[in-house]
Amino acid sequence: MPAISGIVPARFLTMVSHFVVVVTIFWSKESSVLGSLSPEATTAEVTSKETELTVALSLTIALFAVELSGFLSGVTTLNSTQGLLSTCAHASGSISLSFFLLEGWPLATYWAVFTFCSVLPAAVEVTLVVCAVTCKRRPL
Repeated sequence: MPAISGIVPARFLTMVSHFVVVVTIFWSKESSVLGSLSPEATTAEVTSKETELTVALSLTIALFAVELSGFLSGVTTLNSTQGLLSTCAHASGSISLSFFLLEGWPLATYWAVFTFCSVLPAAVEVTLVVCAVTCKRRPL
């Protein structure tokens, strides 16, 4: 039980830190877009990339809502496998997106981070919630 009690706060804190980095990127979209384009980029390219980044950030926030609802509802709070996966994914996402923000990585990098650090834990979360709701367990 000590491992589970230690992973729950770590999972929550890494989710919050990943969320804070995503919101920070959302606030500084222009600099993130301009940093990932060449100086000769046209206005149409800048607008296109800014729209793409807005969609990516919005999807990330939606997946945070999905994962946080499963976590706070108590369905997956004590699941140690999901806790470890989520903690590792969100810690990696926080670090990677911090570099994305500070070093002006290309936007394609965001999609890779999005896939492994947001989609994967959210998909497992949804699977666990669906299994918990549909599977009828006998009380212990």
